[in-house]
Amino acid sequence: MTKTANDTNHTTGEEKKKSAIGRVHSIETFGLVDGPGVRYVLFVQGCHMRCQYCHNPETWSSQIANEPNAGDVSAKDAFDRAYRYHNYWKDNGGITVSGGEPLLQMEFVTELFQYAKEKDIHTTLDTAGNPFTREPSFMAAFDRLMEVTDLVMLDLKLMDEQKHKKLTGHTNKNILDMADYLSEISKPVWIRRVLVPGLTDSEEDLRALSDKLHEWENVTRVEVLPYHTLGTFKWERMKLEYPLEGIKPPTEEQVHQAEKILGIVSE
Repeated sequence: MTKTANDTNHTTGEEKKKSAIGRVHSIETFGLVDGPGVRYVLFVQGCHMRCQYCHNPETWSSQIANEPNAGDVSAKDAFDRAYRYHNYWKDNGGITVSGGEPLLQMEFVTELFQYAKEKDIHTTLDTAGNPFTREPSFMAAFDRLMEVTDLVMLDLKLMDEQKHKKLTGHTNKNILDMADYLSEISKPVWIRRVLVPGLTDSEEDLRALSDKLHEWENVTRVEVLPYHTLGTFKWERMKLEYPLEGIKPPTEEQVHQAEKILGIVSE
């Protein structure tokens, strides 16, 4: 994705110099599950968590992946490429940045979203919240990002801290703190829970999440995403041992039960 001498984009030298650089893994030009409407989805490289069910382990490293659209790209160029598809977005689509973990590249995402807001384009941040901290310099950058973010899609893997550490390698205290902060500033949020039988489907943990959902008045949507094994070949390709070998996706009844506990569907 690095610009070449033959690139037809006419970004000026001044813009190139100032524009933040992002490390991109891949893009999806017609996303339908990454926010409202039709989305242009930009997946960034790098993530600190090591989720046992991750279907994109190749995004963990900060190194550029061997993908067709992977590479370092300026925020200006990333927006220009995304904007080519704006006719598909209509009134409710827009741009989503996912990962990897977008909060590891906040300067890039913020600038990209700034360009989007200049065109009145809806912006969505898809994050697991792992880098969040109340440390002043982070919060200053995070607040700048929130000013140009219309929606946060927050992946809450587990409420129990010890189980969360076992599942991801990291605590969830700062992630839940981020959810609290988003509620404090009234930032619209979609909450997502990947349902893995035997790992993330306990009634106790789901009820703990349900209790928090009653506290967070900014949550506009809750989704239960059934665990799948479509990404296991990537673990094999990377010569990684897949830790959930033998675990099957949840049944429709298991998904429905989780949705009832979370109040997504009626009893």
